[in-house]
Amino acid sequence: MNGREPTVEAHGKGLVLIVEDEKHIADLESLYLRREGFSVHVETDGETALRAVHRLKPVAVILDVALPGMNGMDVCRALRDAYDWTPVLLVTARDDEPDRVLGLELGADDYVTKPFSPHELVARVKSVLRRSRITATGGTVRSLGRVRIDVAKRSVTTDGTPVELTATEFNLLACLAEQPGTVFTRAQLLAHVWGYGDYNERVVDVYVAQLRAKLREASPIRTHRGTGYSATDER
Repeated sequence: MNGREPTVEAHGKGLVLIVEDEKHIADLESLYLRREGFSVHVETDGETALRAVHRLKPVAVILDVALPGMNGMDVCRALRDAYDWTPVLLVTARDDEPDRVLGLELGADDYVTKPFSPHELVARVKSVLRRSRITATGGTVRSLGRVRIDVAKRSVTTDGTPVELTATEFNLLACLAEQPGTVFTRAQLLAHVWGYGDYNERVVDVYVAQLRAKLREASPIRTHRGTGYSATDER
């Protein structure tokens, strides 16, 4: 077996799966996550990582892109193709926007570029988990035209048909739905949904495009050129 068996603490914050073939990096990530109350399991290749996700049900996956054999992008794609929406944070040595955008388009929830601060990595894991657990204020069910959003169950349907969304996609839609007709700038959406504003604003456009692709003609999202996005409750 490539990884260590996890030691789950009774009051821990959950298990984080690290998929990293460089031992010193995996050890550093593990050290800082354990300090924050997470338990950790490490795998060194993509194929084994997929089996570990199924077996261990981690709260999040830290996934290196440059893995031997099945790379991190392929692992992320395989998880989403199997309708597994476990939060994924990609780690890449390439500070290249197309790489980052591709990862997000495949369904990753966040990314961090090597070399990175371990404190930043832990902060981003916490942010991803907060976003995946967001429960917006107000009513628990919202309707936007043909789209129904159940905040408590974190489910979305169009005309009664379930739509599978990642944690971040759901949070973005719920944010827009909370104030129908309100135009949010990309910077505001970064702050509300991602929790910090150090992304390129292109990230918002990527997620809006993904939501529209999944909601199709029922999508309630409207573009306001030069400003941002809003949601409408019109049919």
